[in-house]
Amino acid sequence: MANRTDPTAATVHGTNPQNLIEYIVRCKIYDCQYWKEHCFGLTAESLLDKAVQLRACGGTFGGARKPCEFLCLILKLLQLQPEKDIIIAYIQNDEFKYVRILGAYYLRLVGKPLEVYRYLEPLLFDNRKVRIRNLDGSFSLSHVDECVDQMLHTDLLFDIALPRIPHRLMLERTKQLDPRVSVLEENFDEEALMAEAGAVAEAEAAAKETEDAVAKERSRSRSRSR
Repeated sequence: MANRTDPTAATVHGTNPQNLIEYIVRCKIYDCQYWKEHCFGLTAESLLDKAVQLRACGGTFGGARKPCEFLCLILKLLQLQPEKDIIIAYIQNDEFKYVRILGAYYLRLVGKPLEVYRYLEPLLFDNRKVRIRNLDGSFSLSHVDECVDQMLHTDLLFDIALPRIPHRLMLERTKQLDPRVSVLEENFDEEALMAEAGAVAEAEAAAKETEDAVAKERSRSRSRSR
């Protein structure tokens, strides 16, 4: 029973939610110690207690391809299929960065394209450091915004093939999404920059004229003294 999907869970992308993780990877998760000791009997609410204890994210690692705790909790979320409000609360959690990534990754797996862009793009401004478990078992440094960017633009992340979503430009052309304005574009005022450049050029020209006038006056003074 511990490895079965909640009977009330709806299908995702036309299949059992657990099938979003490949069968071999699922079997490794079912057999790992963390799953047996910490994931049995979890509910959508109690899973949060495990999520706040995460210290890294990743897929499988080592010669035996042992699953990370992060991947185990993702599978548990797929089994439980929590209410959307709970996942949004995970994503909007500013205190625990791994809870945020957990919620974002789950939504990327099960969410509709508009939901994915709507809730994940704001996370591109979160530049907090996170640890990633590499295939060889070592850790590497990344950032929340980098992980989210990979969720939006790659096909495979943390050993799970991500469901395909339309490119953002396609949704903009069909008027389903507004054009995304970056922070740099918001702060870029071309007219103001041109005016500032003109003022600088005028100041430099005035300074040059003053220097030339001073140089001529000195030259005249020297001629008179002779």
